[in-house]
Amino acid sequence: MNEKVPVEDWAAVVAGVREAGFRYFDWLDCVDEIGRSNEFRLVLQLLDRDTAETRRLETRTDRDTPRVPTLSEVFSGAGWAEREIHDLFGVEFLGGDGTPLLLPRRYGGHPLRKDEILAARAAVPWPGAKEPGEAQASAGRRRMAPPGVPDPEIWGDRDPAADPADPTEVVQSAQGGRVRRRR
Repeated sequence: MNEKVPVEDWAAVVAGVREAGFRYFDWLDCVDEIGRSNEFRLVLQLLDRDTAETRRLETRTDRDTPRVPTLSEVFSGAGWAEREIHDLFGVEFLGGDGTPLLLPRRYGGHPLRKDEILAARAAVPWPGAKEPGEAQASAGRRRMAPPGVPDPEIWGDRDPAADPADPTEVVQSAQGGRVRRRR
């Protein structure tokens, strides 16, 4: 079970857990909770190498202004994970290294946010085949929408005069496996 930590106490609590013997930084990751709450959940796992016991801590931050104190002063290895999370989810780590790790600055998005539109999936036709060489066998099968592509009524063919789609609405419509409608 994860120990829940308020975001403002994140670095101090992690430092205390380190002093309690959990000196090995195992991993830090992020979960987009859209559809359940308007938050990102950060999960940290630490290890006591003497006892082989692990501890998991989690904190939550608002999706609209995701800011979390850095852990790089407690565990230097956390800086790498924080830079990755910043690139992929847009979480800002206060006091940390904000240099992009994986994506160029011009990218402008955060591809692991559930409301991020994966335009390449919408632009390239989905083959409908599950295995190589299966394309001929699936020629008569109805085309399926790839995972991550929202329903065209929500994103794409939406009326330009309408208000933009709500992020939760986009996420709920971006389920793979729908049959594409013929136009």
